[in-house]
Amino acid sequence: MSPSSLVESAVLVPFVRGPAGEWRVVVIRRTPGGVHSGQLAFPGGRVDASDASPLETALREAWEEIGLPRDRVRVLAELPRIETRSTGFAITPYLAIAERPHAWTPAVAEVAEILEPTLAELRAPEARMHANDLLPAGWEAVRLPYFPIGGHRLWGASERILHPLLQRIAAGEWAELGD
Repeated sequence: MSPSSLVESAVLVPFVRGPAGEWRVVVIRRTPGGVHSGQLAFPGGRVDASDASPLETALREAWEEIGLPRDRVRVLAELPRIETRSTGFAITPYLAIAERPHAWTPAVAEVAEILEPTLAELRAPEARMHANDLLPAGWEAVRLPYFPIGGHRLWGASERILHPLLQRIAAGEWAELGD
């Protein structure tokens, strides 16, 4: 796809403290139907004309999709832009630390489930796997990486955001996310 035909979008990659003080990343499972039906993703969506910036899109979508108030979010970095190979999105991800609300409020039309895998689980050597069956039926089978999370697989653009991010966290780029 040409860069001009890509749909601009943004996601928030929020880390929250779990019950034992461990870091967890917030991941959603999209509802059945739609372009990314049933897939794991980070809260986010397409940039609206009313959004002042992609960051505003990510914050708005996190509020709409999971009930994460923007005043409980501290953005640490804009991450490298990712382009989807099959659906034509250009995604600007934002790494953030968030104060976990008392309860998540998923947008039932968009979010089937909210998952919180720990940073330690995702960084484990065996956490990243590969499979040949991730693409839709009719596509040529290609061996692709994924992270198993809550009985589902995080792959595609979300995996291409998460994998290098985990490496950067392990290298100590954001001291706040250290063990």
